[in-house]
Amino acid sequence: MRKAVVLLSGGLDSATTLAMACDKGFACYALSIDYGQRHQSELAAARKVGQSMGIKMHRTISIDLSALGGSALTDRSIAVPTGGTTTGIPVTYVPARNTVMLSLALAWAEVLGSHDIFIGVNAIDYSGYPDCRPDYIEAFEKMSNLATKTAREGNKLTLHAPLLNLSKKEIISLGKELGVDYALTVSCYQADESGSACGLCDACRIRRAGFLAADISDPTRYRVG
Repeated sequence: MRKAVVLLSGGLDSATTLAMACDKGFACYALSIDYGQRHQSELAAARKVGQSMGIKMHRTISIDLSALGGSALTDRSIAVPTGGTTTGIPVTYVPARNTVMLSLALAWAEVLGSHDIFIGVNAIDYSGYPDCRPDYIEAFEKMSNLATKTAREGNKLTLHAPLLNLSKKEIISLGKELGVDYALTVSCYQADESGSACGLCDACRIRRAGFLAADISDPTRYRVG
């Protein structure tokens, strides 16, 4: 079986991405990043999701991006917006987060002898982050094949972003077909210790709308209606 490193945050998109990688026959090695985010609930969710899908290994790496701040997800002095989605890049954008995470995934893939990395970014129903867009994914893959010993020796790496052009409705419908247990996942930017979602942040609003559009029961525990 070909090995794949799958970035697993514990959210809906990354869980679906992991299920897709498993369905394609990859031996999956999940990587979660404790980057100093507001809560640990999503990391606990990632462990449960990985266990439910029978992955080969799950590793969590800590790198404290809260030391840099600049985001409502890493700096508690910046409030998480709860008034609905707006135009422009929101304050929940974490500077260079996906670049940091993908770089760690790239390093682990090279150690494992894997030539495939999966990430659950989405450019349709999302918050507008610059590192969730097709040109970014293309550029990172190109850089990866210039930056690693493995690629320079002829084993090219492929960066898979299978959700990139799917709506949240399509993602949820596909995940249900693959048997993803979305009750295990946590998407909320400010979930509590038990994983209950605020129901008001952009992530909650996008998630709720996705289940509604897919006509699938939403298993999320929302604190606000």
